[in-house]
Amino acid sequence: MLYTVSLGWALLQTGRFLLSPLLPTIITDLGITEATAGIALAVFQGSYALIQYPSGEYSDRWSRTTLIVPGLIILSVGFALIGLVNGIVLFFVATTVVGVGKGLFSIPSRALLSDLFSANRGRALGIYAAGTDVGGLISSGVAVLALTYASWRTPFFPVAIALGLLTVAYAATTREGYTVGSASLDLRGTVGRLVQSNQQRRTLVAFTLFYFMVGGFINFAPTYLAQAKGFSESLAGLSFGIVFAVGFAIKPVAGALGDRFSRRGIAVTGLLVAATALGGLVLVSANLAIWIAIGVLALGYKTGFPLADAIIIDGAPAEDMGADLGAARALFLSANALGPAYVGIVATYANYDLAFGGLVACLVVAAALLGVSDGAE
Repeated sequence: MLYTVSLGWALLQTGRFLLSPLLPTIITDLGITEATAGIALAVFQGSYALIQYPSGEYSDRWSRTTLIVPGLIILSVGFALIGLVNGIVLFFVATTVVGVGKGLFSIPSRALLSDLFSANRGRALGIYAAGTDVGGLISSGVAVLALTYASWRTPFFPVAIALGLLTVAYAATTREGYTVGSASLDLRGTVGRLVQSNQQRRTLVAFTLFYFMVGGFINFAPTYLAQAKGFSESLAGLSFGIVFAVGFAIKPVAGALGDRFSRRGIAVTGLLVAATALGGLVLVSANLAIWIAIGVLALGYKTGFPLADAIIIDGAPAEDMGADLGAARALFLSANALGPAYVGIVATYANYDLAFGGLVACLVVAAALLGVSDGAE
């Protein structure tokens, strides 16, 4: 199950991260502005965020498989639709479908791993989260090939097919049955558990700011390099791959360290390193300095993903693990959805440096809030 759901996460993230290096070409081909593209990505992230909580709670009450299999099917359909996009309306529809499928898969698959690896939760979630970076690395290279030899739409079809095959493989190997029970949701009880202490409230705000920064940076990094730093589209896409190469290496390490030491302490360190590097990225202009800044930025902020999930799960009752993680990630990803809209709008009406400077401030405040939480209790 670890290998299967991690591969599923890597495949869907391959398709998702194809959008970032291909975004300048998509903007030109569809005749839209950066602001419109940012809003479209925000809608995608918003649909993903909205599904987090119900998928988590239903996976607690029904079964993980009952949510994972439909999620994979919807993802396959969504990526096929992106490959068929011929206008902005279908682009919005296709990205929304992908967001819904990703939301159905995300929380039940994480909860499944937490069920199976309670003693090494951080490490298992780190391996799973590294699928994001496998997908990002693959998408960086595939995007260059697509721009050189084919259309920006072409690579989404293989992703759709691969997800369809994985759906069959998962359904054939899972030992869990399909169960559908009550459709009611205990949102009040879930929110009450998440905000019952000052420490938990500060933690939620800190990771909300963190996810806002990630949404803004990751969606516009190649476009930023192309327009603000003078990179070609191909070089910007390859440079974007640095983020995922570093993330692939650091996430399992960060998760394992979190199992042994303070998850919060490691997260605070990562946020401060990321803030420093992102500020440096705005200021430097030489290619080598830009690549170093990107690498250090990834080293800092990529540690946050397995740690954030593990911190929320650590504080959740075993029977409500999916619901608590889903509700928390719904909040985080709602902020994440606003990130690309913020960067797109500020870049359109001001400049990228101002937009990215605001993201630096988010990281600094998040680190401060987590630092207070670390010593509060």
